[in-house]
Amino acid sequence: MLTEYIEEALKTARYEIIEDEEPYYGEVDKPRGVWASGRTLEECRDNLKEVIEGWILLSIKKGLPIPKIGKYKIKEIQETAVIDV
Repeated sequence: MLTEYIEEALKTARYEIIEDEEPYYGEVDKPRGVWASGRTLEECRDNLKEVIEGWILLSIKKGLPIPKIGKYKIKEIQETAVIDV
């Protein structure tokens, strides 16, 4: 599910070339404010995947809302693990 959510976010990615050591820049519509750069377009896309994943994990840890992207929604499920001896 996480992979599908990230792939759906990447479908909205916009890339451009900037004047920098890592000239490829990419950002997505959702989650807002998520961007990455890279030496190649492929590296930029890979970095963008990692940034989206990190954003999701941090949002879950801090209890922040995670936007629905397409048909994908991430929500925390509270479960209690019990070990019976």
